[in-house]
Amino acid sequence: MKKRWVQVGKGDTDTIDTLAQLLNINRSLAQILVQRGIHSFDEAKDYFRPQLSQLYDPFLMKDMDLAVNRITRALQNGEGILVYGDYDVDGTTSVALTYSFFKKFSTNIEYYIPDRHKEGYGISTTGIDYAKEHGYSLIIALDCGIKSVDKVAYANTLGIDFIICDHHLPAEELPAAVAILDPKRSDCNYPFKELAGCGIGFKLAQAYCTQHGLPATQYEQYLDLVMVSIAADIVPVEDENRILAYHGLIKLNTSPCIGLKALMEISGREKVYTLTDVVFVLAPRINAAGRMDHANQAVKMLICDEDALAQEQSLFINLQNTERKTSDQNITAEALALIDDCEILINKKTTVVYHESWNKGVIGIVASRLTEKYYRPTVVLTASNGLLTGSARSVAGFDLYEALLGCEDLLEQFGGHKFAAGLTIKPENIDSFSERFENIVASTITEDLLCPEIQIDAEIDFSQIDNKFQRIIAQMAPFGPHNPAPVFVTHNVSYTGRPYVVGIKHLKLNLKQQNSVIFESIGFGFAEYENLLQPNRPFSVCYTIEENVWKDQRRLQLNIKAIKLD
Repeated sequence: MKKRWVQVGKGDTDTIDTLAQLLNINRSLAQILVQRGIHSFDEAKDYFRPQLSQLYDPFLMKDMDLAVNRITRALQNGEGILVYGDYDVDGTTSVALTYSFFKKFSTNIEYYIPDRHKEGYGISTTGIDYAKEHGYSLIIALDCGIKSVDKVAYANTLGIDFIICDHHLPAEELPAAVAILDPKRSDCNYPFKELAGCGIGFKLAQAYCTQHGLPATQYEQYLDLVMVSIAADIVPVEDENRILAYHGLIKLNTSPCIGLKALMEISGREKVYTLTDVVFVLAPRINAAGRMDHANQAVKMLICDEDALAQEQSLFINLQNTERKTSDQNITAEALALIDDCEILINKKTTVVYHESWNKGVIGIVASRLTEKYYRPTVVLTASNGLLTGSARSVAGFDLYEALLGCEDLLEQFGGHKFAAGLTIKPENIDSFSERFENIVASTITEDLLCPEIQIDAEIDFSQIDNKFQRIIAQMAPFGPHNPAPVFVTHNVSYTGRPYVVGIKHLKLNLKQQNSVIFESIGFGFAEYENLLQPNRPFSVCYTIEENVWKDQRRLQLNIKAIKLD
């Protein structure tokens, strides 16, 4: 698909020059730092060397004192505590962290994950009834609950208190919980608004330790779980999330929890993990449990304290991930056929597709694949308990949540954020929803937003690239939203030797610029350029710079993101 090339604003020239001198780095790298809000030596130090001491005081979060006091009272009185969470990666890591932490102080504690297929997303009546039947008087809900006004009211009638730890956007009315920890509350002054759900659980554990004089190691031991949630939930990797992700990766690569260690082993990946590796290797496997069976299996693995049990659980989850791949590939093919066979659907500004037999557990993946294919806001729905339930995905720059808000009267339930959401709708409303969703998007989205863009951080010549240049780039990691791997553009490029295809659709070639060093390069999904590139016709290339390790040999490699024939 054709991409728009967009140059990121370069920043103030004097600030860039000063920072390059202070840090003794290439000016292009200083430019990237300034683009990312780093203007001084101290800010650069904090960026390159994040410290856990820089984490915010958890009691800055609205209701944190109420939450800690209620949990303290429950522990002192021997009350039953039920840790309740969503069935995705953020939810299961949140539950694993919070359950494992408070289990140190209670023998009357259990966890509960709703069944995706029977109960659906969020707080369920079934889950509340389970708490009542088993004598749990306090429910700590993680990664869900911010809109569960009716469910929390029902729990209150049963004498069950709720503490909600969520990071989704609240509605106007908040549930009548004992405490609601959500930085996105309009009345919450917490300095950072973009924590993942597991990050909220981490702050709760941090606050408990602070109030009771416990060492930081009591909650820092869960940093690998927090990092996995940050990676999987695609939250901004900046501010407090950057600190948590940075130290979480260190823990994952040195002393991961037993469950993650087993999952890493079963995946067959031996090299040092990056945040991207977590997204594509670990997160899909953890998610597969809730997609294909029950997310309890994922929590069971993540809280393991025995190697043998962790290995058994990771093997089971890995098999579920294999089943998930087959399922989502089949459903994606069916969905693509539905669209390609209908000219009306092809020409719309949105995609809304439905089939009653599609697996509820994988429609979110299918929605993502359709968005990649057609690059427009997408909703994929399936039948569930007499209703239609679905996943929605957006394109960069378009607020999906606002579009769904405009369809609120047609929906039974919805929640999420700008780029992804879940929704439930009555079957008789599907046509009206499709029409209104299309009208809202068509009237508000711009043509530019319907074409994927590649953001270019700096224009450089190949002569600037050396090992020091790459080492500084590597120190900008972990990469993710709001802190992507820097993308460079170089013009007047040619190739040596002959480009060739690897796998089915990837291109390998050696690039040079005039008399520069020759760089090995890989373009994933660029097989079509094998015959488009001509030996004597220069071109422009966008790329990231990586270190490729093969048989203990390390070489710089360019990862091609876009090619433009000059």
